[in-house]
Amino acid sequence: MEILDNFPLWAAFTAIIIAQAIKIPLAFFATKKLDFSLFTSTGGMPSSHSAAVTALSTAVAIEHGLDSSLFAVSAVLGIIVMFDATGVRRHAGYHATVLNQLVQDFNKLVEEIKTWPKKENEQKLKELLGHQPIEVFFGALLGIILALLLHAWFIG
Repeated sequence: MEILDNFPLWAAFTAIIIAQAIKIPLAFFATKKLDFSLFTSTGGMPSSHSAAVTALSTAVAIEHGLDSSLFAVSAVLGIIVMFDATGVRRHAGYHATVLNQLVQDFNKLVEEIKTWPKKENEQKLKELLGHQPIEVFFGALLGIILALLLHAWFIG
């Protein structure tokens, strides 16, 4: 199969791009701030990871069937990715929040007692790493719908 004719690959990439693009207007409606950096950020609604792996699995199922080894591999990969997004990565984000608060409190203490200079180039840890289960659900739903629409449009 030529790379340009690889429907599962295009379905997954399209799902990532659309899910990332959707984050910008959703965040704007919630915060009234336009933040284009969300296009390349992790976390948020919807989960582009979930959209990608479900679009991939759906496209593989369309092309090779639900009983194929390729579908089994893509489905298991998808489950692992979505579990990781709601588990490990989400909790790493919680840890980053606590660590950022500790650094802020420490810097405040240092400033108050005026014994240590405040660092000029301190960096915050990224807190939005993982996803809430609802974000993974809607990412997965987006991936399935996109794969079906792309198949109907390009292949059908």
